[in-house]
Amino acid sequence: MSKLRIGVVGVGNIFKHAHLPSWLSHPDAEIVAVCDANQQAAQKLADEHGIAKIYSDYNDLIASDEVDVVNVCTPNLYHSVVSVAALQAGKHVFCEKPDAINPDEAVKMAEAAKASGKVLMVMRNNRFRPVSDFLRTYVDKGHMGEIYTGRCGWVRRRGIPGKGGWFTTKELSGGGPLIDLGVHMIDLAIWIMGNPKPVAVSGSVYTKFAGNDLNDSEHGAFGEKKTGGTFDVEDLATGFIRFDNGATLQLECSWASNVENEGRFIELRGTKSGFSLFNDDLKLFTEIEGTLCNVIPQLPKDSGGHKSNIHHFIDVVQGKADPIFLPEQGVDMIKILCAIYESAKLGREIRLD
Repeated sequence: MSKLRIGVVGVGNIFKHAHLPSWLSHPDAEIVAVCDANQQAAQKLADEHGIAKIYSDYNDLIASDEVDVVNVCTPNLYHSVVSVAALQAGKHVFCEKPDAINPDEAVKMAEAAKASGKVLMVMRNNRFRPVSDFLRTYVDKGHMGEIYTGRCGWVRRRGIPGKGGWFTTKELSGGGPLIDLGVHMIDLAIWIMGNPKPVAVSGSVYTKFAGNDLNDSEHGAFGEKKTGGTFDVEDLATGFIRFDNGATLQLECSWASNVENEGRFIELRGTKSGFSLFNDDLKLFTEIEGTLCNVIPQLPKDSGGHKSNIHHFIDVVQGKADPIFLPEQGVDMIKILCAIYESAKLGREIRLD
């Protein structure tokens, strides 16, 4: 079987640290072209990895007959624009999260994928961790009973990425930690719950640390800082989601807040058992023979979700697997995120269509 030829649009940190090693580790994938507004960065990457084609305009890369798959790693504003153009040109698309910056753009992506018959997948790396697979199986086997409520989030003490650059510029990013971090943990919680349909959302957002330059998070190194640049997004968001089956989910995401430590967390509660996942530490709470028990599963501490996600995408393109992620799930995600921003603005719950 011939290799899938990958064309990359956007060669910043998320590509270099997460996407690039994932493509390079698969024997059926080959990066043949790169495009970036920073031609020096594109040239450097091409030289390092023997990539023949360098483009300054993504439309030229998409038009190339030598590209089978377009990997989109641009600022958030351009995720939908590049993805739709690539799908319409008959290319498969693997896009960095978030899917888009508003529901209309997410719908355009889903419709373009359906019309083209090509595979569209957006990064959902946390679904591909061993602990996530265990929890989804645990739920599917009925061990939790009815999951009726929970909470999730990702909080940092100090870790604002690319301050003054595109990360903190709402026009380019769509928002702050809610759209940057929330997409990860909300998606994972909903996926483990069995993908119930969101029907209503409420939330609040805060900007309290725009003038603070402290950083204690490795993730704060993402993006390029710009002195005197724009900071018109939140640094903390809270929210509440209602689902069509009566279940609810609370959430909290921050780039900066006065907490003890940075952490990712999901807690879900069912009628038979519940669980708490904090970073990689999982505990199950249940009853055994009339006794309340805490159970600690012994699972691999594997953070290679990006690699597994991209390898799964390749399997789907090659017809070896059914997709774990569907574009319609991405539409629901962006509806949730944007409704939280709208709720914060209007001070009331927002119903989802």
